[in-house]
Amino acid sequence: MSQRTRREFLQSSAAAVAAFAAARAGRAAQPPAKAPSAPTGLERRRFGSTDMEVTVLGFGGAEIGFQKTEQETIGRLLNSALDAGLNVIDTAECYAGSEESIGNAVSNRRKEYFLFTKVGHMDGWGKPDGWTAASIEKSIERSLQRLKTDHVDLVQLHSCGKEFLEKGECIDALERAKKAGKARYIGYSGDSAAALYAVESGRFDALQTSVSFLDQEAIELTLPKAREKKMGVIAKRPIANAVWRSDAEPKQGAEYWKRLQKLNYEFAKGDNRNDQGPDGTAGIALRFTLTVPGVHVAIVGTTKPERWKQNADLLRTGGPLPKERFESMRARWKAVAESGWTGQM
Repeated sequence: MSQRTRREFLQSSAAAVAAFAAARAGRAAQPPAKAPSAPTGLERRRFGSTDMEVTVLGFGGAEIGFQKTEQETIGRLLNSALDAGLNVIDTAECYAGSEESIGNAVSNRRKEYFLFTKVGHMDGWGKPDGWTAASIEKSIERSLQRLKTDHVDLVQLHSCGKEFLEKGECIDALERAKKAGKARYIGYSGDSAAALYAVESGRFDALQTSVSFLDQEAIELTLPKAREKKMGVIAKRPIANAVWRSDAEPKQGAEYWKRLQKLNYEFAKGDNRNDQGPDGTAGIALRFTLTVPGVHVAIVGTTKPERWKQNADLLRTGGPLPKERFESMRARWKAVAESGWTGQM
């Protein structure tokens, strides 16, 4: 979410978790998660140097939290997606009630998916105290309670500024959580200079960053180095808020909408905007992101129970984006992109 357009989220309760932590003291590191075969035939990719084989399409938990989706709907959505082959669920402690809803819906199927979450905003967005070791550790414990699990597969620092990364305290806290078995791997979620620092530090197993046909900064700035370090890469905002559906500048994704007007891609015009097939705007957008070298999984959020399988089928039937089309989209970006077109949070 853009800093200028970020949706307000419900500040989480800072309830004590000492008893929960004590009950889990001394826990051994968790064994690798096992994921079932995908009924959709959806492609899987090895997530960097980890032991995870991830479906190229994951589920992002922001919408179900911010839009206050009914628990019954979330249950149908996630269970049907798991039945269809989903094996990556990504959320964050600041996505309103997302973590709780996911825990309530599918914690009983915990061995069937890789669970990713993000921390750093224990008491509200943008507060510097969120990056202290104590806050990070407390936030992780709270996330585990909400998700009804004793470990996550990946815990990430959520849009942590470069100045806090350089201090190292927040990274130290993640490393301790990994050593204690509360997270199997650790990552950074963010963009631009901070993401570059995180990658170059060599301390993270994974990077989550914005990658789409309207957000291509990472393709040259961070992804080549992430590949060199064999990091798992998650593409966030892979369809750029689907801004092509709006005739006028939308509240959500306004920066992307402005970029689209200047890039003027033919595939994002006219009837293509409503084409739900692999060669419609949504299909080409998602296939573009998954064609970018180094990307392992793209996370797309929805509140509609049928949508994840529809997107998975779109990828399965459409296959890889042809090289010529991918290169033409890249060339258009290089010709038109302005210097201020940086990665959007």
